[in-house]
Amino acid sequence: MAPSSPRAYTMTAYADDLIALLDRALIRQAVVCGLSMGGYIIFELLRRHPRRVRAAILCNTKAAADTLGAKRGRDALAAKAQREGAPAVAAELVPKLLARETQQRRADVVREVTEMIERQPVVGIVGALHALRERPDSTPLLARIQMPVLAVAGDDDQIAPATGMQEMAEAIPGAEFVLIRSAGHLAPLEQPANVNAALVSFLERLD
Repeated sequence: MAPSSPRAYTMTAYADDLIALLDRALIRQAVVCGLSMGGYIIFELLRRHPRRVRAAILCNTKAAADTLGAKRGRDALAAKAQREGAPAVAAELVPKLLARETQQRRADVVREVTEMIERQPVVGIVGALHALRERPDSTPLLARIQMPVLAVAGDDDQIAPATGMQEMAEAIPGAEFVLIRSAGHLAPLEQPANVNAALVSFLERLD
């Protein structure tokens, strides 16, 4: 059951929950793929449970912590969620999550993402925003990562811009970087064939 207090939502809790899931499935080591906040959870895994990670795929994410301005934005969105509900959050986020081309040409994707956000409980939205707000800076971790890493960026990502993702990949020893064209912050939904091709190529080359 999800916690009822937003302050119970942390990257540490998310990472430990994932390890507990692997333990129950008797999986000693896994290739992990994280999109956006999922990337922050991967960084927490690498801090707390590095031996459990065989390789990592960082998709539409970043290593840096929130700036003060970003934290104020999280607080404002959390207040809006509590005041107006999940639909208000969807209305604010969808234009930032999707590439301009997706918004213009892919009404099905726009509808899917909107409905996905609208289905979420407000306490979960507010809790996730708290976890995002309080996440640590993972930049110092990058040079110490000792496993295969693939970084996947969207060329029209407003939230985790491709230039920052490329710099992040360059800071990780041996990491690969793939740019997905005509994609925003949700590249796997916007350009699934191209993202899947990048993932398959990476996975096939693992020992």
